[in-house]
Amino acid sequence: MPDTLTENKGLPNKAIIGIVVALVVIVVLLVVLGQRQKFEPVLEGKTAPDFALPDLKGKMVKLSDYKGKVVFVNFWATWCKPCEEEMPSMQKMYEALKKQYQNFELLAVSIDSKEPDVVEAFAKKHEVTFPVLHDKKGKIKEMYKTTGVPETFIVDQNGIIAEKVWGPRNWNRQDSVRTIIDLLTNGPSAPDKYKQKKAAY
Repeated sequence: MPDTLTENKGLPNKAIIGIVVALVVIVVLLVVLGQRQKFEPVLEGKTAPDFALPDLKGKMVKLSDYKGKVVFVNFWATWCKPCEEEMPSMQKMYEALKKQYQNFELLAVSIDSKEPDVVEAFAKKHEVTFPVLHDKKGKIKEMYKTTGVPETFIVDQNGIIAEKVWGPRNWNRQDSVRTIIDLLTNGPSAPDKYKQKKAAY
C-alpha cells in the first residue's frame, strides 16, 4: 500500500518537471529566433516593414497607404555626398514615371538627426518634388537594417521587396529602372522570383 502512494505522488512531480523543461526549451527557441531575425538582413522576397514617418510639413505618411503601387524607398542624409549626387537622377526618374504611371511613388527617407528645416533646405536646394520623410531617431533605418546611405528598396504592389540597391545609382539609365518598369507594366511576381532574379545578376 505505501508503495502505491509513493508512485502516485511521484507522477505529478514528473509532470511538473516535464512542463518546466518544455517551457524552458520554448523560451530558448523564441530567444534564438528573435536574435536571428534581429540580425537577418531585409532582402528581396521579404515583406517590406511597414512604417509611419512625418513629411517635412509634419504630416504622417505610412508605407502601407501605398499598397497597390510600386514604391521606391530611398534612405539618405544631407551630409552624404553620394546621396547628393544621386538625388538629381531620382528627381528626373520621378518626374518621368509619374507622368506615365499613376501607380508609382517615391519616398525619400532622411536619416538626419538634425531638425527638419535642415532637411527641407536641402530638398529645396535640389528642387525635389517627391515626398521627403524624416527618420530623425533612426528607428526605420534600424528596422530596415541599412548598412549605410544611400540604400534603396523597390517595393512591389503587394508590399514585397522586389529589389534592394546598396549605394548610389544613376536612375536615368534604363538598366537602373528595369525592375521598376517591369513591375509597373507586368505587375508583381511571386516573392521567390525576386530572390532568383537577384541570384542571377
